[in-house]
Amino acid sequence: MNRRNFLAAGSAGLALARTGYAAEFADQKLRVGLIGSGWYGKADLFRLIQVAPVEVVSLCDVDQKMLAEAADMTAQRQVSKKRPRTYTDYRAMLKEKDLDIVLIATPDHWHALPMIAAVEAGADVYVQKPISVDVAEGQAMVAAARKHNRVVQVGTQRRSTPHLVEARDRIIKEGKLGKVSLVEVYCYYHMRARENPPNTTPPDYLDYDMWTGPAPMRPYNSLVHPRRWRAFMEYGNGIVGDMCIHMLDLARWALDLGWPTQIASTGGILMDKNSKSNITDTQLATWDFGDVKMVWQHRTWGHPNDPQYPWGTTIYGDKGTLKMSVNSYDFIPMGQGQPVHKDVVMELDQYPEDRTEKDLERHVAPAIRAHMQDFLRARTNRGRPVADIEQGHISTASCILANNALQLGRSLTWDPEKQRVVGDDEANKLLRRPYRRPWRHPKD
Repeated sequence: MNRRNFLAAGSAGLALARTGYAAEFADQKLRVGLIGSGWYGKADLFRLIQVAPVEVVSLCDVDQKMLAEAADMTAQRQVSKKRPRTYTDYRAMLKEKDLDIVLIATPDHWHALPMIAAVEAGADVYVQKPISVDVAEGQAMVAAARKHNRVVQVGTQRRSTPHLVEARDRIIKEGKLGKVSLVEVYCYYHMRARENPPNTTPPDYLDYDMWTGPAPMRPYNSLVHPRRWRAFMEYGNGIVGDMCIHMLDLARWALDLGWPTQIASTGGILMDKNSKSNITDTQLATWDFGDVKMVWQHRTWGHPNDPQYPWGTTIYGDKGTLKMSVNSYDFIPMGQGQPVHKDVVMELDQYPEDRTEKDLERHVAPAIRAHMQDFLRARTNRGRPVADIEQGHISTASCILANNALQLGRSLTWDPEKQRVVGDDEANKLLRRPYRRPWRHPKD
């Protein structure tokens, strides 16, 4: 080996060590595209770059400023240093049909149509949660994944969070909780927008009509874009759809629960009635999983019940209690048993770029990496990933049904086989939102 080849081999080895590629992924030269290049789109994409030698060839966003920034950052982060092609319409990007993987990290109202189009174009997909803004979209997404035999992973990465995997395996699976009958899921973050900025003209670098897409057209407002669209039910499912889905899905996975059969909810805007935001500031919901009952509560005001667990899942058994969050878990046994505490390990020494990446939730980065690795393994064996699209549909729909129960002011009985609310035509009409023309609902 001459000196030039030796140095090249050394550089490749350093790149492999720096990015932490596992041997099983080292040869996967996969072509990747991203739809939605904002905050979480980049977080997902850059974690994928860390675990596999992918080539990011395409980026899409309706915000040209955000798109250009993401393209520059991607060129810096990927090994080839090539700048991806950029698109402002996902249909043009997918028309190339040259992508192995498509990541989707758009606002929630833009998950269904791109995901279905991506699997139709032959790509496997990693789509952010919640998968949909209505139940019918989710049904269509599951059907499309199965029809085209595509692997679809949902970004409910609590299923891949290392310390939570440990909690499931060491505490729940070993029977240390005993019989479980109650789960509490909750969020007490003060995360609801309280400002009232004036409506304005959209910036010239944003295609606001395309950004709105199938959602109802609202006047442009800085609460809408960038990143604060969750203030409005037109674009998502409120705090239940944003935060509850993670913790409900965590409990479903940990306890191997399927569909709930009875759903109820109450709440509203009880404290902050002045903001333009139309999502609830207070909401409770219940789901009946047979022998296990689940209760959700969020408040965007006041103190959390437990300052160490302001957002989490608590599972109650007759032998002990297990608290789980993105930061830690705690097992508290009944009687004289030994408590167990474990904190998240952020892997900053293995992935030093996590220290400086703008807006990255560092404590979540290990979970995203593990979730991407699970996705890649499923691609290799053409199996189902840990957060398969059907599991994402169940958790998403459970949250949507809670919001629908709140809107209707009554509990709903759900038939998992027929995917319908039993004996309630008004509730079944809410399973599908109307689309703004010319966009067509995938169930049309």
